[in-house]
Amino acid sequence: MTSSRMAIKVDLQNDDAFESIPRKDDFRVWVESALQQKYSELEQTIRIVGLEEGRNLNSRYRGLDRATNVLAFREQSDLLDYDCLGDLVICAPVVVAEASAQARTERAHWAHLVIHGMLHLQGYDHQDSADTAEMEQLEIQILDGLGYANPYND
Repeated sequence: MTSSRMAIKVDLQNDDAFESIPRKDDFRVWVESALQQKYSELEQTIRIVGLEEGRNLNSRYRGLDRATNVLAFREQSDLLDYDCLGDLVICAPVVVAEASAQARTERAHWAHLVIHGMLHLQGYDHQDSADTAEMEQLEIQILDGLGYANPYND
């Protein structure tokens, strides 16, 4: 659900200065397209990381000693005076490698991972087959509306 009246702000953190990431406006479009409810004001943090930071975070929070494509942290401080669904962390080298391995464009894969992460921040998950089917169908629908192919077709 999107509305041109919403104030969606994306705080894009790219401390490793990766050059081949999408534009900030692209991230904002993907964030907005994934929202399942209306917000009058929303700030979304997306941190782009390298393999080392991605591995450290995945190890610390998920117990897996490898970098992963996207991590979603559902937290909001009571000190904030605006809506925040949590933080997304996306590992740029993993995105690039996966896009290549899956014969997808990097842009399409970035879009998919932002949408996937945003759905996690809104409570969607893929812990069982019913939840997986629901989440994947929603991702396919959102991506289709943006002109991207189904990421689950091999």
